[in-house]
Order: sequence, then structure tokens, then C-alpha cells
Amino acid sequence: MKWFLFHRIMALLPVLFVVSLVVFCLVHLAPGDPVMVILGNDASPQDIATLRQQMGLDRPLLVQFVRWFGAVLSGDLGHSLFLNASVSELFLQHLAPTLALALYAQAIALVLGLASGVISAWQHGRFADRAIRALATFGMSVPGFLLGLFLIFFFAVQLRWFPVVGYRSTNDDWLQNVWYLTLPAIALGFRIAALISRMTRAVMLDVLQENFINTARAKGVPERTVLLRHTLKNALIPVLTICGESFASLVTGTIVIESVFGIPGVGSLIVDSIERRDFTVIQGVVLLITVCYVLINLAVDVLSYVVDPRLSVEGGERS
Repeated sequence: MKWFLFHRIMALLPVLFVVSLVVFCLVHLAPGDPVMVILGNDASPQDIATLRQQMGLDRPLLVQFVRWFGAVLSGDLGHSLFLNASVSELFLQHLAPTLALALYAQAIALVLGLASGVISAWQHGRFADRAIRALATFGMSVPGFLLGLFLIFFFAVQLRWFPVVGYRSTNDDWLQNVWYLTLPAIALGFRIAALISRMTRAVMLDVLQENFINTARAKGVPERTVLLRHTLKNALIPVLTICGESFASLVTGTIVIESVFGIPGVGSLIVDSIERRDFTVIQGVVLLITVCYVLINLAVDVLSYVVDPRLSVEGGERS
């Protein structure tokens, strides 16, 4: 296990380098100039040249990348070109809404996915199974932002059960925080719930064909116990993997949902930074999101090993 963790952590460095290089090139080669955003179109060429020199944007791209990535390796992600704050500070300021939304969406997805998957496997071939599979197919197909707009129109505008947009911090009132995050969490987590439901159903149907399940039923074990204690327990490993990967994607994929619902999270920070061409913020935040994604997947691998020690760290089974 120690060597496994060491190799995975060391493998993080090439990933960070490649992501940093790609993001740096995309940001700096895309149209737009932060100097022009700051000074405006009426600025003189001398003022533009002076500011570009002060910001270090007059140097070759290779030199800019080497200096920036060298600073990143030392723990310095740089400062915003527009805001009087470091990239790390801005990321931490916007991280709480994103984490709250991702955790809420993951909880909704886990509850709905497991419950519907168990019911679908239990009612295999019946109406409930067909209805759940149809709903799961719909959930896998509809984009999150489109579902979010529908939820806003129906539950916020028509029924007025929830606010249309906005966010309330947990420091103010955690019930208000949950109330504001319910619709975006549903829009974000519905697709994951559909994925968990389909995986749970498929794995449980396979487990239900095993000999120990038939033995338990022959001994008179109640069907509920067979489903929840024996079948679902053995189906948790692949579901756990999906939950970990989906949570990583939820944290990194909240950009559109946060924009639709006006949530001041990391996604909104990236969108605002793109609009004003804040190079350092875009590069630093994307790099931090990549680190979070890799670390979450690493935690899932370790947790899967803890839940089922028969699994080796290389992905197979112990002899």
C-alpha cells in the first residue's frame, strides 16, 4: 500500500505538468489581452507597452511558462491581474459554495441512485423496473443546465417553493443554505443518480444469481435481508468507485450550474476570470481543480481497498 501511494503521488507531477502546459497555451493563445481590458481601447501604445512590461507579458511564452510553473512547484500560484488577492486566497474564498453544492448533489445522487437501483433489481422485469430504467435513461441524456432551467421554471417561478437564483452562506443560516442549494443540487446530481441506479441494478442482478444467495433463500432468510445485507453489500465496491469518480466530476463540473443559479463558487470564479482575461487565476484554479480530481480518485482507490481487502492495490484480486 505504501508503494502504491508513493507511485500514485509521484505520477501526479507529470499530470500537473501536462495540464499546466495545455492550460497555459490555451489561455495565452486565445484572443484577448488583459492589458487592453485594464486600460481600455483608448490607451496609448506607450501605456500598453509599459503595463505589459510591468505584468511580465512582454516576455516570450516559454519564459513566462517556466517562471510560472517554477513558482507553482514552490507553492506560489501567483496573484490575480485584476483583484488584490492571490490565486490561493480567491480559490479558498469560492471553494465553500462549490463543495456545499457538490456534497449536497452527491448525497441526493447516492440516496436516489441506491434506492432506485435496489427497487429496480428487486422488481426485475416488472413495471417499476421498466419505469426506473426509463427515468435513468432520461437522467443520463438530459443536460444538467437544461434540467436546471426546467426546475427553476416549475418549482421556483410557478410553484414558488424555492428561490430562482442566489446563495446563502452556512454562517447565516444552514437551512437557508440548503433551501437555496436544493434545485441546483438536483440538477447537478440527477445524472449521477441515474448512473448509480443503473450500476446498482446491474451488479445486484449479477449477485442475485450467486450460489450463496440461493443458499440464504433456501435457509428461509427474509427477502429484505437477502437484498440489503447480502446482495447490496457485495454491490457496494463498484458503486463506491462510481461515487468517488462522480464526486470528483461534480466538484470540477459545477461551472454551468453555478452560472445558471448564480452561485459564487469556483465555477463562477473561472467564468469571471475568463471574461476579464485574468490569466493567473484561470491557470491556478484549473491546476488546483486537477489536483483535487486526482486526489479524490486516489482516496477512492484506497477506500475501495479498505472496504474489500481482497482487492490488491494493482486492481486485481489477491490470491
